[in-house]
Amino acid sequence: MKILITNIQELLQVEKTPKLFVSGKQMKILPTIKNAFLLIEDSIIIDFGEMIFLEDLKVDKRIDAKRKIILPTWCDSHTHIVYAGHREQEFIDKINGLTYEEIANKGGGILNSAKELQNTSEDELYNQSSKRIEEVMKLGTGAVEIKSGYGLTKKAELKMLRVIKRLDKNYPITIKSTFLGAHALPTEFKNNKKAYLDLVINEILPIVAKEKLAEFIDIFCETGYFSVEDTERILKAGNKFGLIPKIHVNQFTAIGGIQAVIKYNALSVDHLEEMRAIDIECLKGTKTMPVALPSCSYFLSIPYTPARKMIDAGLPLALATDYNPGSTPSGNMNFVVSTACIKMKMTPEEAINAATINGAYAMNLHKTHGTICIGKKANFIITKEIPSYNFIPYSFGNHQIDKVFIEGKEI
Repeated sequence: MKILITNIQELLQVEKTPKLFVSGKQMKILPTIKNAFLLIEDSIIIDFGEMIFLEDLKVDKRIDAKRKIILPTWCDSHTHIVYAGHREQEFIDKINGLTYEEIANKGGGILNSAKELQNTSEDELYNQSSKRIEEVMKLGTGAVEIKSGYGLTKKAELKMLRVIKRLDKNYPITIKSTFLGAHALPTEFKNNKKAYLDLVINEILPIVAKEKLAEFIDIFCETGYFSVEDTERILKAGNKFGLIPKIHVNQFTAIGGIQAVIKYNALSVDHLEEMRAIDIECLKGTKTMPVALPSCSYFLSIPYTPARKMIDAGLPLALATDYNPGSTPSGNMNFVVSTACIKMKMTPEEAINAATINGAYAMNLHKTHGTICIGKKANFIITKEIPSYNFIPYSFGNHQIDKVFIEGKEI
């Protein structure tokens, strides 16, 4: 089916040849075409350009996008969408002054979610998670990474990963899966971390690889969770099975995790609320994508990733939601883009680049997602009638979406 969209006020993030990502000063550049058209066939972009160059075409459907803007769907490279239940009581605890660490120490946090998930059937977990997938699609997300890590037992971790696989099969949104068995230490292993890592590496990981349940492997490298030594052990094990490293790092403290994981060619380093000059310096010249999660900072009232220092130092940056029940119960990438501009002082161009092309790279999707390019997936947002793309982050708390197309079909 051919669909032609005409009279587009401005077509954002266009490119002739797919790039890996943009970094430093390049992030301030957002390639656009004004008064444009976009032609798609089935699930693929087949042409675009200025209206003056549009020839008479026979198509199945025409859409007039006058006074509207089109941009690629958001690429959310860090989420925990597959979880059971909620943790609204911890929200109240935070309001009453408890810190994230204090809540975790009294049995809340990740361990709370793990207990809930262990007692939830696979079908019920799928049903809860599918509602979140449908929600984020309507909010303009066209590709998403989902991590395990709320199971923390062999049975529950595999259950999570199988649910992720079912979601990917049943929905048009592209879903990438990450094995995060080392998200926290289960209570029964509180005094024997080595034994739990042995379980993750020797009993769970081989099944993950055999059933092709994940493309990436992750670990929470943080004070009170897993050390740099633990991180290297997990990444080495994942490497033997062909899993690409991604990592939670520098959320509350900087303990050298970034320096360790770049040796393993980590695809991304995520969180980065605490960044030292040495951390920024060691990322220069690598192909590791820094990923900021501003909604997490907003919800926990912790520092924001120092985007300005990082971009001004020449680094790339991606934006993601961190959608999870404890620290970011929201998958709204529109809010993420707004918050990045308001709190992290990113320009609208930088934020849109971070949430599209760079987010796609952080999921190994740069060849198919993240830009308007011939041959890429027909994943795009048609906005409401707005004056400019600056209005997208400006109108925080709202979204300016009229229609969302994923794989060439309106959601």
